[in-house]
Amino acid sequence: MTTYETILTETVGDHLLIVTLNRPETGNARNTQMGLDLLDLWTGLIDDPGEIRCVILTGAGEKIFCAGGDLKQRKTLTPKQWQHQHEIFERGRDALLECPIPVIAAINGHAYAGGLETVMVCDFAYAVSTARFALTEVTIGIMPGGGGTQTLPRIVGERRAKEIILTGRPFSAQQALDWGILNRVCEPGTLMDQVLETAATICANAPLSVRQAKKSIHHGLQMDLKRGLMFEIEAYNRLVDTDDRREGVLAFNEKRKPVFKGQ
Repeated sequence: MTTYETILTETVGDHLLIVTLNRPETGNARNTQMGLDLLDLWTGLIDDPGEIRCVILTGAGEKIFCAGGDLKQRKTLTPKQWQHQHEIFERGRDALLECPIPVIAAINGHAYAGGLETVMVCDFAYAVSTARFALTEVTIGIMPGGGGTQTLPRIVGERRAKEIILTGRPFSAQQALDWGILNRVCEPGTLMDQVLETAATICANAPLSVRQAKKSIHHGLQMDLKRGLMFEIEAYNRLVDTDDRREGVLAFNEKRKPVFKGQ
């Protein structure tokens, strides 16, 4: 695994990758280098995930997951440089969306602006109960540009999304759970244990099945129901003639735990 300047990577066992945003002195804010590092990471996982079957994305420290863009760096950027930086962020977001393996956000603290947008691009999210969330862009003269105006309404509905985005007001982890942004709220000190338990469950499942199911959900939601059903059966049929499908059925009949190899 590549060594990065602004993110840490750790492989747990054979199949789990933990990625940590590692600029705690700035609230893990994204600067240009972090954008490049994340783009390289997600692109690499698209190209060849190897034995990795699940990713956990978290932040360094105990207070902030990600504060969004690094406004101290952005203060020095020309409009052209700002837009170029944002294009890097956009490519990273798109690569994360297309990552073939599940990415779980483990939100260790506050997630504001681009930090919250990153959470909403992940497949699902657990957060510590003390975390707060906001899309604050309209309070500094811009607007969400990392997908927030598109992902948030799809998660919470149009009217709630307008309230969140147009006011820029923070909201709690419990509200984020109630509105569907989070899957689980964890008490302090328990977040990573609970995320690791879920990730281990995913890693134990048939990796080709997990990837095909994720792809079917993601792309099917962009279609009407009939086309989505057609896309699903195409994804399903690719699994029928695989060693893992044969192993799964055999293990069920032999009353043992299957050993999946991603083949």
